[in-house]
Amino acid sequence: MAETRTITIDPITRIEGHLKVEVVVEAGVVKEARCSALLFRGFENILLNRDPRDAALLVQRVCGVCPVGHAAASALCLDNAFGVDAEVPHNGRVMRNLILGSNYLQSHILHFYHLAALDFVDVAAAAEYEGADEALCGVRDFIARGELSPFVPRYEGDYRLSKEANQAATAHYVKALEARRTAHELGAIFGGKLPHEVGIVVGGVTEVPTSDKIAAFLSKLAGLRKFIADVYLPDVLAVAQAYPDYFEIGAGCRRWLSYGGFDLETAEADLLKRKRLFPAGRVEAELSLAPVDPGKIAEYVRHSWFEDATSGLAPGAGETKPAPEKESGYSWIKAPRYDGQPHEVGPLARTLVAYAAGDAAVKKQVDGLLAQFGAQAGALFSVLGRHAARALETARVAEAMERWVMELKPGEPVCDWRPVPDSGSGMGLTEAPRGALGHWAEIEGGRLSRYQLVVPTTWNASPHDDEGIPGPIEQALIGTKVKDSENPFEVVRIVRSFDPCLACSVHMLTPRGREVGRWRVL
Repeated sequence: MAETRTITIDPITRIEGHLKVEVVVEAGVVKEARCSALLFRGFENILLNRDPRDAALLVQRVCGVCPVGHAAASALCLDNAFGVDAEVPHNGRVMRNLILGSNYLQSHILHFYHLAALDFVDVAAAAEYEGADEALCGVRDFIARGELSPFVPRYEGDYRLSKEANQAATAHYVKALEARRTAHELGAIFGGKLPHEVGIVVGGVTEVPTSDKIAAFLSKLAGLRKFIADVYLPDVLAVAQAYPDYFEIGAGCRRWLSYGGFDLETAEADLLKRKRLFPAGRVEAELSLAPVDPGKIAEYVRHSWFEDATSGLAPGAGETKPAPEKESGYSWIKAPRYDGQPHEVGPLARTLVAYAAGDAAVKKQVDGLLAQFGAQAGALFSVLGRHAARALETARVAEAMERWVMELKPGEPVCDWRPVPDSGSGMGLTEAPRGALGHWAEIEGGRLSRYQLVVPTTWNASPHDDEGIPGPIEQALIGTKVKDSENPFEVVRIVRSFDPCLACSVHMLTPRGREVGRWRVL
């Protein structure tokens, strides 16, 4: 009889937040998988009875890595509720894109270098470095002193890059920190600050473009574009060449969804019909394009720690009612489904939707990548496909930002200011760095009476739904061969390829405020 073993990784490190993954391995193959989000925050309830104009600021506290996506989704949602969704001025639209784009660059660079790449790069190889590269010398000295965090603890045994490639990638780990700082500075030019910008508001933005700000933006963006072209893209290709089998691992549910993002015009009130840099749509494995109907989205909670009575509701009618003692629950994430089926969201989904839509720039990028590896489009449905899509998208967004900043018109309006309506409802659909992001709101008596968010990781890391269908990450794990259950590289590489984003820390307190537990994860 084949040996059956359960592998529990709790928490998965080098992601944003607390995620537990449990897989049942039989004869070296994953037969079952569960993703458990271990933190309840309840932002939907925090926002109730507040002034609607607070939402774009408060929802950014959902995440410090990709806060701007929440500001953008909230603003679109409230534009709709305030009746200003087709009236946002040209400058307001463009600066929203520039602020969000800056956060895209920072988030994607962070994911590869500081979260995922350490699964493929042997940083210990830097300790043998004898050259003059300042970054590598710093890492070498760091390791020599025995100060190994954040590079350990780690799994051991499957590092394939050459010594030279390992050393280069380690030096780039340090240089990527500088690139991320530049991306934050870039976003702060029009957003006031980052993380948690203060520029995006209902009706547009608060910042005023000037020639000096445009010049500063272009200067910083030029440095980032050089890093992306000369460092980020080559490093992703180097990893892909050393780990070609990861083009065949972690396909998942083989359904992808994108709401579309980065508005190129605002005259069309229907967000899913607007002309956007990222088109809206759905695709399956044969890459035929289908439209997105938000009326077909519902969230299920049979295996989530929420009251069963809220299962199957559309987000616009959703409720957030915790049920932490629920026996059938194993996650604080609900299970969103489109027309009853799980869908993966994120850079790969956006790339596949754009490819299926015939976007010439995307087709050129993707076909060029596939040609280098002699592969078909199906190779993208994988761990390395997600990394490649994210890197190619970073270059595409940075290139678009250079065009957009030159479209700003100093002296022209930036916002269409409107009073808070007594009542109204809105829906904001856009693309955060990690995928499709939706906000839904209702206003009664000039205050928020309902606010619901369905974030990218709600889609990707969702638990089984009411029909027992696993979520996208769970499906990506099922069928995976695990060579060494003591060093389950395959499991963490698959999970991190989705770039999960949950929450930042957990503190447990008694009702009187006495701290009873604290966990620090390296």
